[in-house]
Amino acid sequence: MSAEPTPRREVVTGEPRRVRPLPRYRTQSEIDEQTALGGAYVRSLMRSQLRAGITAFAVLALVAGTLPLVFAALHSSALTWAVLGFGAYPPLTLTAWWYVRRAERNESDFARLVEGRPAP
Repeated sequence: MSAEPTPRREVVTGEPRRVRPLPRYRTQSEIDEQTALGGAYVRSLMRSQLRAGITAFAVLALVAGTLPLVFAALHSSALTWAVLGFGAYPPLTLTAWWYVRRAERNESDFARLVEGRPAP
């Protein structure tokens, strides 16, 4: 073994360093100041969210609107309950999953635009 002692570890404490505030991006300041360009950015986000909502509503209306036709075609109450229990919920669940995924993607695209990050 070597004759040199192992160095001691020392903990240095002190005042925390001042962190610089993040630079405000032009887009973010446009939105905060409610300029015409900032309004256009927000309207774009709202339009994309509305488009996703209307699409999800149309799918839900299509599923709910065709159920009476399916019930009229089925003359068995057991089949009617089977359609209600197993046939209606998968499209509704998939539509809800798609809508949440699309809304989150719209919001992340908007946040990326505001923060000035490049598209992946």
